[in-house]
Amino acid sequence: MSSRNTEGARGTRLLDLEAVVAELQDAVRDDDPRPAVRDILRRVVSEPDELTASLGDASAGLNFLHRAPDLTVINAVWPPYISLFPHDHRMWAAIGIYGGAEDNSFFRRQGRTIVGSGGKSLSEGDVLMLGNDAIHSVRNPARRYTGAIHVYGGDFVAKPRSQWDEETGEERPYDLEAVRALFERADKAADHGDG
Repeated sequence: MSSRNTEGARGTRLLDLEAVVAELQDAVRDDDPRPAVRDILRRVVSEPDELTASLGDASAGLNFLHRAPDLTVINAVWPPYISLFPHDHRMWAAIGIYGGAEDNSFFRRQGRTIVGSGGKSLSEGDVLMLGNDAIHSVRNPARRYTGAIHVYGGDFVAKPRSQWDEETGEERPYDLEAVRALFERADKAADHGDG
């Protein structure tokens, strides 16, 4: 991973995000890109000040840094206390936390529904790898915003996926617009101190 020779407004070095994406693009050409992606993501989130300065003032939600058929890179900014319903990706994924915390609850299919199968709490500097068949829900447990870089081994938007109703366990097609609306509501609640 390279760094630019420029500095942010407060003298913080800036990461060359285009170079990071290029490195991830090279990695996905490997037979098993996950170890290389994990290493790249670990380096990126180990420099949270540089990464935050490079990303600028990202809004709450899923901010796409790169989208292609073989790779999607998202800067996910989670409002305080937001909780995202169980969903799958149907592709491998990597999550690197550069600020705040994220609680992941994992599920597995059982007949026509899903059941809990553990969890993992992440904090700044942590990287989590998810397999092709992972089903998880995500919650920001803190009063502050959480920043995470999400890397997916495919087109996050175009791939048909599922989400599950948390109360009934009913499986439905993944609804990206519902996710965006959830982030917007949570962001507004945080702005008004409702979080």
